[in-house]
Amino acid sequence: MSNYQPAPEGKDPVLWETAQKRASFKVHFASYVIVNIFLWALWYFNGEHISPGSMFPWPLWTTLGWGIGIAFHFMAAYVTPKNNAVENEYQKLKNKQNK
Repeated sequence: MSNYQPAPEGKDPVLWETAQKRASFKVHFASYVIVNIFLWALWYFNGEHISPGSMFPWPLWTTLGWGIGIAFHFMAAYVTPKNNAVENEYQKLKNKQNK
């Protein structure tokens, strides 16, 4: 199941899906950066960085939590494309079967 649009006529469907995943990641990453800059600026300009009562700045949790999601999105878009992973596993099983 994919949330991506089918490839237009004349385009390779596998490359088209990979391109969509990478474009989606870039939008996701840009929103992550913009929102986190805003949150850190809000924390800083409210003077909360001066008060000694807080052990960690509160935007740290948002940055780390959302950053985990960004890391997984990056992996899906750039490191382990699903089709390649399935193809690799298929080849391993096929080679094992032929031995």
